[in-house]
Amino acid sequence: MSASHGHQQPQTHTKILLTSLSAMVAETATFPIDLTKTRLQLHSSTTKPTNAFRVASEIIRQHGPLGFYQGLSPAILRHLLYTPIRIVGYENLRYLVAVDNEVAGGGGGSVSLSTKALLGGLSGVIAQVVASPADLVKVRMQADGRIVNHGLQPRYSGPFDAFSKIIKEEGFVGLWKGVLPNIQRAFLVNMGELACYDHAKRFIIQNHISADNMYAHTLASIMSGLSATALSCPADVVKTRMMNQEASKDGKVVYQSSYDCLVKTVRMEGLKALWKGFFPTWARLGPWQFVFWVTYEKFRHAAGLSSF
Repeated sequence: MSASHGHQQPQTHTKILLTSLSAMVAETATFPIDLTKTRLQLHSSTTKPTNAFRVASEIIRQHGPLGFYQGLSPAILRHLLYTPIRIVGYENLRYLVAVDNEVAGGGGGSVSLSTKALLGGLSGVIAQVVASPADLVKVRMQADGRIVNHGLQPRYSGPFDAFSKIIKEEGFVGLWKGVLPNIQRAFLVNMGELACYDHAKRFIIQNHISADNMYAHTLASIMSGLSATALSCPADVVKTRMMNQEASKDGKVVYQSSYDCLVKTVRMEGLKALWKGFFPTWARLGPWQFVFWVTYEKFRHAAGLSSF
């Protein structure tokens, strides 16, 4: 076992680097869709009805193409923390479970889907707790574009200004505002994404639908994207609204808790409001996972590592 651990340690460092690079590529490529999704989820049914295409058109009209990249820097920072922890953490946990099951080589093939789902969820929760402050800043900066549209000054001039103002006005713990719905969403997303991608790719390869190549990675990423979106969209809507709200001068907030936000959203806007932004969410998760997994698998191959 000591020998394997000796080989595993540098591999872990390499995987952390490769996941970070792959996440940066995927985040930059798909960030405009994420911004559109966030603006759409913040839109209330009490105002004029809208859709993803109207939101995107408004961003271009107000800010030009570069307006789609408002909040990109904290999003990159978030993924430099979030993605390596969840991806490498999941793979290491899967390896430990496989070893406990006395599977030669530590491959994840014999690990059940339910176990993979649990491991994916746990990895996502740990990663999200660490990355939650960067996620909060990202959402706040994305929402600032709506404030500018109404002729007001943005709340933050940049990510570091956002961090300092949040700490000053809301305290250090304010950086973890909305962490509970964040954790709930992270568990569901990673349960759907990691377990489904892992299981779907192995199913495709083992049933000779495709070899372990870009075609297999693309099919697996599409299936995992749909699974992750269906599971996570309600938690994503709650998370976005909880993180964007600020206390009024008398200290009152619209939503007291994630459960309160859930109930009020359903009561005022109907059950389908929980899947508001489903298409842009899936439209982002799908391309994000395609870019990430294809890039990551290629990087692993180039670095001499086995397939995920």
